[in-house]
Amino acid sequence: MNPMYRVAIVDDDDGVRQSLSSLLRALGHEVRTFASAEAFLASLEERPDCLLTDIQMPQMNGDVLQQELLARGYAFPMIFMSAYPTEAIRERVMARGAIAFLSKPVDAEAISRCLALALE
Repeated sequence: MNPMYRVAIVDDDDGVRQSLSSLLRALGHEVRTFASAEAFLASLEERPDCLLTDIQMPQMNGDVLQQELLARGYAFPMIFMSAYPTEAIRERVMARGAIAFLSKPVDAEAISRCLALALE
């Protein structure tokens, strides 16, 4: 059995949060979900081992969330997802150290592979 890791999911879509949460729990991880980047930033007293976040969200998007986390000194693995991927955003988040940039809908196998890479 894999060790349990703390994984945070940030996505404004409730269905995406629920499905990813179910998948990650089935893989043996502890999961916390957040409907916004702001809610996630307010909870950082307990740092996750990995972050899965959407890019397109109201108020603060995933790109800006990554910038803010790095500015605050947080360097945990980050996996990005987007229903509207662009090469410019992919290049930007990857250049800042993202583990992956996935197009939605994301399949379970892709998430599992990315998490294994992030948590090794």
